[in-house]
Amino acid sequence: MSSRNTPDQTAALVAGSVVLSMALGTRATFGLFLVPLDALGVSLATASLAIAVHNLVWGIAQPIAGAWVDRDGTRRIVAAGALLYAAGMALPAIATNVWTVMLGIGVLTGLGTACLGFGVSLAAVARAFPAARRSSATGIASAGGSVGQMLLLPIAAAAIALGGVPGGLLVLAALLLVALPLGRPLDRAALDKPAPRKSVAAVREALGDRSFVLLTLGFFTCGFQLAFLGTHLPGYLTLCGMPASAGAWALMLVGGANIVGSYLCGRLGQRLPPHFVLAAVYTLRTVAILAFYLAPKTGLTTAAFAIAMGLLWLGTVPLTNGVIARRFGLGDIGALFGICFVSHQVGGFLGVWMGGIAFTATGNYDTAFLATAISGLVAAAFNLPIRLPRLAAA
Repeated sequence: MSSRNTPDQTAALVAGSVVLSMALGTRATFGLFLVPLDALGVSLATASLAIAVHNLVWGIAQPIAGAWVDRDGTRRIVAAGALLYAAGMALPAIATNVWTVMLGIGVLTGLGTACLGFGVSLAAVARAFPAARRSSATGIASAGGSVGQMLLLPIAAAAIALGGVPGGLLVLAALLLVALPLGRPLDRAALDKPAPRKSVAAVREALGDRSFVLLTLGFFTCGFQLAFLGTHLPGYLTLCGMPASAGAWALMLVGGANIVGSYLCGRLGQRLPPHFVLAAVYTLRTVAILAFYLAPKTGLTTAAFAIAMGLLWLGTVPLTNGVIARRFGLGDIGALFGICFVSHQVGGFLGVWMGGIAFTATGNYDTAFLATAISGLVAAAFNLPIRLPRLAAA
């Protein structure tokens, strides 16, 4: 694909990947702070609630961020997102208590992720490419975004080991500032330039569309599954007798496999109806989660599960973008993906919170794992009836 890219398109792919890497890689480290925060007086249940609030704030803010990027481009919103995200990580480092964790990790990082995440960076990448190459391009950007998870997890783990919670949070806050100038190359490459639009009317039309509603309901499960696993997998592995480092390297494997998985899902979404690929991804997630839950917990089974889930991790995002683009075009894709993403983040909020409640009530994650697995079949059932126009018509 790169041999056919213009310099501006290549720059947009790189910028979108880096912005997404910083946003997703940083939030992938949240699970590493749960036990250290508990030792500082912020309980696991409270820290889990703060991460759940992060997911909810991200979801609520995403349609607003998407509408902003549809109207004004990415330069200002990416810069604002980098500053908000960095402030959210730095605040609990300066004074570690329940309120700074809730405000910083819960609220400010949620706003920052909305300004840097899928609804902004992938919408900008989608605008840089024609329809015949759009799904592949967003798949590549999603794959590149996974590099952040691989790189930032070991950096955060080392920073926590050396400087405790404050050291880990401040290192991540400083790294987030790399994203400050990266909105410019995304704006330069846009084939469909930002313009004043009636986003409210577009959202109203989409919410009356059966296929969009089904897509949105299915996306709830994606957030539910990934937020639960991303936050609670390290603790679950510790309960199963695995070493404390197992959670970090398992999430690193997820990030590495997601590079391949996101790219492949983007390619498959270009060749096959993307909603059918989504149904297959959700079904395979159910199989992987159940198999791991029933298997003995060893280094080998944990690695196999991490790789399997990584292949299925964020491939849903370019596929969901592809469904929206083919059904409604690119004019309001930021706002429409943002509305769809609200459902994803409500699922994320409930997934994180449910894990904390289940553990507090029972002392284990058994109920949470079974609920997470079963939800994949529900999402697959929602995606199968979606109807799309042929690609040539789009």
